[in-house]
Amino acid sequence: MNRLIRRVISISLLMMLWVGAYAQNSQLIVHRYSLDSCIAYALAHELNTQSTRIDAQITAAKEREVTGLALPRITASGQFQDYLKLPTTLFPDVFSPAIYGILKKENLIPQNTPIPQGGLTPVQFGTQYNVNAGVNVSQTLFDPSVFVALQAKQTILELAQKNVKRTERDLKVTVSKAYYNVWIARKQLQVVEDNIQRLQQLLHDTRIMYQNGFAEKLDVDRLQVQLNNLEAQRITMQNMVTLSDQLLKFQMGMPLTDSLELTDSLTFNDVQSDLLQNQPVDLHQRIDYQTLQTQLRVNQYDLKRYRLAWLPSLSASANYGITASRTTFNLFDHNEPWFKSFYVGLNLSVPLFEGFQKKNRIDQANLNVKKTQIQLQLLDQSMRLELEQARTNLSNYLLNVASQQKNMQLAQEVYEQTIKKYEAGVGSTIEINNAEGDMQQAQLNYYTALYNAMLAKIDYLKAIGKL
Repeated sequence: MNRLIRRVISISLLMMLWVGAYAQNSQLIVHRYSLDSCIAYALAHELNTQSTRIDAQITAAKEREVTGLALPRITASGQFQDYLKLPTTLFPDVFSPAIYGILKKENLIPQNTPIPQGGLTPVQFGTQYNVNAGVNVSQTLFDPSVFVALQAKQTILELAQKNVKRTERDLKVTVSKAYYNVWIARKQLQVVEDNIQRLQQLLHDTRIMYQNGFAEKLDVDRLQVQLNNLEAQRITMQNMVTLSDQLLKFQMGMPLTDSLELTDSLTFNDVQSDLLQNQPVDLHQRIDYQTLQTQLRVNQYDLKRYRLAWLPSLSASANYGITASRTTFNLFDHNEPWFKSFYVGLNLSVPLFEGFQKKNRIDQANLNVKKTQIQLQLLDQSMRLELEQARTNLSNYLLNVASQQKNMQLAQEVYEQTIKKYEAGVGSTIEINNAEGDMQQAQLNYYTALYNAMLAKIDYLKAIGKL
């Protein structure tokens, strides 16, 4: 019995060691990333960006297919036929009446012999075994649609690459905002936790003073209520940190089970910039405008292709073939003949009438060009408006940051003076509560203003095309 118990214990220990080793190997992956590292990770792993890159590769493959339309096309063909029963053809019998007529004329048969009427006679033609093989070569000499497609090839590839760049730009903006969203959530949580620590120390000191008769029970209760409120607020802040952290990892394409630590901080110096100086900004260099310009060129090529569709197309072709026919299966007998054929030719196709389809296609392509031109004008106006709004917002938020920084410093000083008055016996917990609440609110206002200023800076950098 003891041996059985020892054996069970030994097996249990081995299982515990194995589980411990497995748990150690399956620990969470921890990433310590700056903003630039997060952007680099997102550019490599974010699924929508990967999909856009695949779209560009698909476009490149299609354009290589278009290039092949201008190259020669070579096809080889072969056929073997074994007629188990030769085909039968019906021929009209035109010989019998003529022969009988001649025989009567020469008195070779009795004159009263009836002349048979002509009918259909079944006749079998061909051989049982037939083989033919050939090679056909064709080359486009003139085809307007092919030539326009070759001209548009580089422009279409350029459009695909610009779509990739625009997607990457949008991803940088999204990740940057999500990064600082995590930062502000954690900063707000830190402010609440710091205030909880200060309040816990003050509550501890107030209880001692109450026990020694230098404070009232009401003072202790007020501090306890305020501490309870802060602890409830901390739970809310912790949930916000978790949600913002998950959102950032989602935007980056990072597994949500991984742990992400932010190494960048945010200060007033980070949002201050000389970007607001009146420097000339060429909005037409923005990837949004360049992409739409390229789309306009693609639409213009499309219109050109339909307009040239009225022209004829010309191609050359050549064919070389060999055939063999046998009554017995001796196709590999070199003494039997093989018959060769070879021709070259030109193929001309002239479109005459297609039910007004070409005209309708031209009208549609022309309208697409006009629509894209209008979209360019609208985009130009919206970019200018976006720039002015971004410049105004950044300027206002920078002023707000400076103001909130002063308020935070002043609230800190008021709180410290209130604590000193309370410790000297000339203050009250109400004053402390008010000062502590004002200081916390001032801190939160400052970090929120700092966060808003950074978002405004990101929008401004996007507006001037520097992202």
